[in-house]
Amino acid sequence: MNIYVLLKRTFDTEEKITVSNGAINEDGAEFIINPYDEYAVEEAIQIRDAKGGEITVVSVGNDESEKQLRTALAMGADKAVLINIEDDVENGDQFTTAKILAEYLQDKEADIILAGNVAIDGGSGQVGPRVADLLGIPYVTTITKLDIDGEKATIVRDVEGDSEVIETSLPILVTAQQGLNEPRYPSLPGIMKAKKKPLEELELDDLDLDEDDVEAKTKTTEIFLPPTKEAGKVLEGDLGDQVKELVQLLHTEAKVV
Repeated sequence: MNIYVLLKRTFDTEEKITVSNGAINEDGAEFIINPYDEYAVEEAIQIRDAKGGEITVVSVGNDESEKQLRTALAMGADKAVLINIEDDVENGDQFTTAKILAEYLQDKEADIILAGNVAIDGGSGQVGPRVADLLGIPYVTTITKLDIDGEKATIVRDVEGDSEVIETSLPILVTAQQGLNEPRYPSLPGIMKAKKKPLEELELDDLDLDEDDVEAKTKTTEIFLPPTKEAGKVLEGDLGDQVKELVQLLHTEAKVV
């Protein structure tokens, strides 16, 4: 089975993030595999181990993305591809990433492509569906269970607190939701083996693309942190007085009534 995983390098949101001049300050920031992509990597490993085949993890990024690809290799993926756009694309968006990935994947004859449901830095959830649309294959998002039997896939997906079951045929693209599996930690032998596994690096020219082909369709004007929360207010006195004061505060300060 020919399996591909779309992987993104993201900020570690468990660490402190600072914003400077309307952009996230990368100096001193910690980067990780996008957590939802870890579910995709783990699911790919389980499919490969059960059905056979090969797993390729693919990332669009810069030289620094190699670390996250090596982590995926240490988890158990077979090979990795870094499409380095650092020197070619100044400002990209979800269209940029999807266009590049689809161009790379168009002749790879993938049986299944897995991606994270969303990236924790942007949260748009667009890249996976966009790639599937460009490739002309079906896709199912927010999956929590995946069973493959021959050329048929049975999928359970999360839908606003409930779930639905979908049957479809391969090839297919799916995006992983929390609860699909429990991603493994790279073992020491896995880390050592990852150093020798193939990691191919490509640029736009290798895909017969230029900067105009992948020009962003959107523009980020500013990034800012949410305002600091003010301390809460404790109401005192009789219950009736508290209710009157609460109504007044909701009207005059919160302006919600």
